[in-house]
Amino acid sequence: MNIDRRQLALPALAIGLVSMIPGIALAGADEDAIAKSVEAFRAAQAAGNADGIAPLCAEELSYSHSSGAVDTKAALLDGVKNAKYKWTTLEYKNPTVRVVGPAAIVRFNFVGEQEFTDGKKTPQNLAILMNWQKQGNEWKLLSRSATKL
Repeated sequence: MNIDRRQLALPALAIGLVSMIPGIALAGADEDAIAKSVEAFRAAQAAGNADGIAPLCAEELSYSHSSGAVDTKAALLDGVKNAKYKWTTLEYKNPTVRVVGPAAIVRFNFVGEQEFTDGKKTPQNLAILMNWQKQGNEWKLLSRSATKL
């Protein structure tokens, strides 16, 4: 029996393509998991719930505000616990999630309104960039940057 390279190429190509399918499904599962974590973060942020935010964040968190201030995880949670405002509305509009290996890039438009204890209301309209990192089996927020629009 004579076998040439062309006869081996098609089965090798088929095996290569089939082996990629679980990776594609995994990327979709990761994107779904990240999207759920982003929504959980938004809901906890809107409620002023530091205990809801804490498990979503990496210990190494670098959280940048649109003012230029940068918080660690501890500082962010302390700020949420001791906030002198509440969110009357908070939406993450048009989110996109892009998984790149053990990291994910999330972008969205942050639109909301804060009401301070003195009754003053302040609208927020920001462009947000979040970076999530897979740590074990969980996705954790590693960094966040905000730009005023």
